[in-house]
Amino acid sequence: MEKDPPDDVANPVEVPIDGCLDLHTFRPAEIGDLVPHYLAECRARGILEVRIVHGKGTGALRAGVHALLGRLECVESWGAAGTDRGSWGATLVRLKP
Repeated sequence: MEKDPPDDVANPVEVPIDGCLDLHTFRPAEIGDLVPHYLAECRARGILEVRIVHGKGTGALRAGVHALLGRLECVESWGAAGTDRGSWGATLVRLKP
């Protein structure tokens, strides 16, 4: 008897490539693959400023995102979004051209 694939494989989430990645619907374990792929797609489309929404919460997801950004060669800089764009619940990322 064949086992059904997990829901995340059977029903992948379509993420629009529009310069804003909202991580609320993803598990922390998924960001290691998701964020680099999303940033690469943005760069390929000429989107060089990306907003990553991680929420305020405990700050663990934000710390994970920042650690990941520090290891990606395509990232020029990053920092907390302004108060009009999510404050410390979002990170603005500048990608290298």
